[in-house]
Parts: sequence; structure tokens; C-alpha cells
Amino acid sequence: MSAADLLSNGPRVVNVGLPRFAEDLREAGAPVADVAWAPPASADPRVLEALDRVTGADPGLTERAEAANAAAIERMLAGDPVLVDVRPAGEVIAGLGERTILHAGPPIEWPRMCGPMRGAVAGAIVLEGWASNLEAASELAASGEIRFAPNHHFDAVGPMTGLTTRTMPVMVVENRAFGNRSFCTVNEGLGKVMRFGGNDDSVLDRLRWLASTLGPLLGETLRAGDGVPLKSLVARGLSMGDEMHQRNVACTSLLLRALAPALARATRDNALLGEVFDFIGGNDQFFLNVAMAMGKAITDPVRGIDGSSIVTAMSRNGTDFGVRLSGTGERWFAAPVEMPSGLYFPGFTADDANPDMGDSTIVETVGLGGFAMAASPAVAGFVGAGGATSALAATRSMYEITSARNPEWTIPALDFAGVPSGIDARKVVASGLAPTINTGIAHREPGVGQVGAGIVNAPLACFERALVALVEGMDSVRPPEIPQA
Repeated sequence: MSAADLLSNGPRVVNVGLPRFAEDLREAGAPVADVAWAPPASADPRVLEALDRVTGADPGLTERAEAANAAAIERMLAGDPVLVDVRPAGEVIAGLGERTILHAGPPIEWPRMCGPMRGAVAGAIVLEGWASNLEAASELAASGEIRFAPNHHFDAVGPMTGLTTRTMPVMVVENRAFGNRSFCTVNEGLGKVMRFGGNDDSVLDRLRWLASTLGPLLGETLRAGDGVPLKSLVARGLSMGDEMHQRNVACTSLLLRALAPALARATRDNALLGEVFDFIGGNDQFFLNVAMAMGKAITDPVRGIDGSSIVTAMSRNGTDFGVRLSGTGERWFAAPVEMPSGLYFPGFTADDANPDMGDSTIVETVGLGGFAMAASPAVAGFVGAGGATSALAATRSMYEITSARNPEWTIPALDFAGVPSGIDARKVVASGLAPTINTGIAHREPGVGQVGAGIVNAPLACFERALVALVEGMDSVRPPEIPQA
């Protein structure tokens, strides 16, 4: 910039690092462009060495990682998820036996479970008829006679506590590009619900209605047709203000619109039909569980690509936060989960909150939720993250740690740029930028339920451990030889 330009137009500033460095310039009216940057957060020499080797210092490993990540992104973007059925979990989830409870997050046993998880487990045991009351259910859970396992180990996901048992109806999403299926329970609605640790009679009665009435009707409706394609539906939802984690108003409406004619043909009971329409139409988060099953269906085919640092799962159980990478397969890398920050319902404060939990971070893993905040500035205000400017900044920062932009899911406020997709553990560790996650907030005590909503960051330690393990695995596996011409 010449001296004449500086005098006539003023400075144009690029701020690298903390936004507060540029606050005075902004207040003075100077244009400032923020670039999110931080030095590698870890001081662990093993982490720094692993990062260095797959980002240039070891050309062989770097090239393998780049090629593997390109293959992972190709699979992720090629996914074709379709909602095809609703069935009792025991009928469609292979290996889900009696006295087995699937939960959100990486593996955990009863002694380490948080309050809302314990409350939900006790409620699920009563729901299944394994105990007659909550006290007896808690004793049974502590006895070792109940098998606990992560949803992710069974091709499933679940919001918040994430509990899945045999009689619960699950949404079935099929990825028609790869032939795999994923499952998620039907969203219970708002208020006191099992996913937030609720377990009283009102919670259990609602779950029984889902199993006896709504689930079978939805299943019959979906099986009568060719399913509901989800990629195009989500694209429309993004243009209408959804981000698919805390705001699902548009996609819930679009889904109900798609299902309504077939639902009407599936039953002549007008009272029942009205009840179903009231439930879905009055539950703004109904589509969340569909989006979660969709995310799982998209990411599962990405697993197992040697050398890939692309994240295939992020999840939390209220105690631990866990991640999986494509190149490390089924292994979990966990660290203590963090507390969310956000807004609380009247009468509740941060002192009432439980640490973050749920498999719903699968939507961030495919570029939605906190990664698509710019599509939904109303959510940014609701979860205490500011307004439209903060929403734009949140999405822009996630571009720094991802490998692609999804051309089919675009954000109008960013000139229809694709959502940030394909979290790269290398970029997370190199930048020190943790994935931003939109979340609900549960009360720390069993049985209370939701007390607010907010945002939370994934702990960086998960990604550091995963990256070290990835590089160690690459060292132990020789790349395939390329045939000579």
C-alpha cells in the first residue's frame, strides 16, 4: 500500500490470532479481517513429532495422509442417506440382546456414569420391565447384570444420554451409495425426557406411546414408499435457518410435509392421525434424531482408511469425550468432557449443569450443528454465542480445521459456501482450534431433565492422542507397493 493510499483510504488490517487485538481498530472504523490462528497447543514432544511428520517433515507419511484424507472426503461427500424405516431396536440392531443398554459416548460403566445417565438407565430398566421401580432398577444397574455398550459399536447413535434398548423404536437411515444402515431412537419431544435423564411416569408413558403407536405408523408409512432422501431436505433446511443440532424447525416441517400424505393413507383413524401430527408438528427437535442417524450413515463408510486423519465420530457420555479417526478404525481416544456455556432456563444456573453428553456431535462431524452456525444466527443468540456476527465467525473458524466444503449443503450468509466438512485431526492439533459443538444442557442430578442450551468445545487432548496413535500405526503398516510399468 502506498503512502497516498494509506492517507486516502486508511489502513486495511489482517488480525492473526486473538480477536481482541483488533477491537480498538474496529471501534475506530478500520476494516479488519480476522484469521484464526494459534501455535500448536501441545507441549508434548510426541505430539509435536507426530504432527511434524504428517505435515511435511516425513514426505512419505505426509503423502499417504493426504491421499487417505482425499479418499475419506470422497466417501463422505458421496453418501446418499435415505430415511427408510422405523422399527423396534431389537428387530434391526444386530447383537442388541436382553438386558443390554446402549448409551451415548465412548465406553463407560455404572460407577463412572454421571447423574442424568444414571437416571436414564434406571428409567430404561423399568421401561423394559427388568425392575419394578427406579430404586430396584438402580440396584440392578450396579449389580453387573446389565450390559452397557456405546451406541456407536452397534451402528447407532442417541442424543444426550442416548439410551437404546430392545423395545425402543429407532429411525433407520440407509446410505444407498454404500449399502450400510444406521439407527437412532425417535425424538421424545421437549420438557422432561429420558435423553436428559428424566425417568418419571410421564417420561415412560411417552416412550411407551412412541413404541406402541407412533413408531409402528411411521414404519408402515416409510415402508410403503421409497423412503425420504435426506441430503436435499437438509440443503433446504440450511437455507431456511436450521443448523440441524439446536435448530431443526425447518427440517421437521419439511419431513412432516413429505410424510403427511402417506401417513393419511396408512390409517383411517383421524384421531390418531391428528395426535401424530400434533406430536411431530409440536416438536421442533423431531428431525434431530433423523439428522443423527444420517450423520452416522455418512461417516461409517469413511472408517478404516489407512493413514487418514479425518474424524469419523465425536461423542460424549457426560464423563468422557471420545473421538475416532478413519485411520485408527474402532479405537476411541478420550479425555474428560468439558462443561458447556450458554443460556439457562428460569430458575437454573451453571451450578446445576452436568458436563456435556450425547452422540449428537455426529452432526458436527459431517459439517452441521456448530459448524453450520452461520446458517442459523438465531441459534447463536439462543445458545449464548452472540448474534449473526458470532455465528459467521464460528463457521469461518471451522473451515480452518476441515478438509472440504460440502457443495450440496451451502450457507446463504456466506455466499453459498459449502459447510465445513471432514474434520482433520492434523489441523486441529496444529491450530489449537477445537471443534465447536451446539448442545443441550442437562441437570447434573438424575430425573430433573434439561436446564438450558449452549455451546461446548471438544477437548484437544483427544485429537492429540489420536494423532500420535495414527502415526504409530502408519509406521507399523507398510504402504502398498506401486507396480512398475
